[in-house]
Amino acid sequence: MLDFHHYLPMFFEGLRELDEPYKFIADKALDDLLDKCPHKVLPVLPQLIIPIKLALNTKIPEVIVTTLKKLQKLVKCGNAVAEALVPYYRQILPIFNVFKSKRINLGDQIYYGQQRNENISDLIQETLELFETYGGEDAFINIKYMIPTYESCMF
Repeated sequence: MLDFHHYLPMFFEGLRELDEPYKFIADKALDDLLDKCPHKVLPVLPQLIIPIKLALNTKIPEVIVTTLKKLQKLVKCGNAVAEALVPYYRQILPIFNVFKSKRINLGDQIYYGQQRNENISDLIQETLELFETYGGEDAFINIKYMIPTYESCMF
């Protein structure tokens, strides 16, 4: 039996890694754990907040993109997980507010990162919409408190 209280926070801490193979191992291990055992995530959720916050606060675009994708996967692994995440918005969302308006303006050039879903601003918007959709009735109020420019996707 795999100890989620030990491994899940450790792999979320691994999201800050920039060196291969550590980055790859953390990424794939999180994918496997969240896909195969979504019912075991809820009890470990409070232990995940600090590693998620530290990963977002690195302000390294590559790390933020990976963390946002894992947050989306975390929210989708069960409705109870998204609702349990609402009280922790005050720790997670401040960095969203910093990068929400960082759009890439290339003029008439092509941005190929769109194909790989690497635009931080778009990822933040998608993540906030998932938080609101799966987070229950208090999610929008808490998101709006932390990110005043956010507009609801539900209405």
